[in-house]
Amino acid sequence: MTLKRIVVDLRAEEMVLRVLYTDQDGPNPTTKARARAVTKLARSGLRDALEALDAGDVAMCGTSGFSQREDLLSVTVLRPYEASEAKAAS
Repeated sequence: MTLKRIVVDLRAEEMVLRVLYTDQDGPNPTTKARARAVTKLARSGLRDALEALDAGDVAMCGTSGFSQREDLLSVTVLRPYEASEAKAAS
């Protein structure tokens, strides 16, 4: 399997990943093995993207054409178990 693209769609209650990849004779669709393979591929692609962001290897490669722009990044992500641990600690 070769990862071609990951599109991350952040929604109010969920995160949807659209993973585009090429495959030669991999597991059939709808099998657990296919789900595991695609999950592993997405995980490694996201890890690579985070490493590139951390290293500063980021370039603007185009614009969307929207007249409204939002360039502010504010990231505080607590998973449900982390939020309950933070409450218990305070």
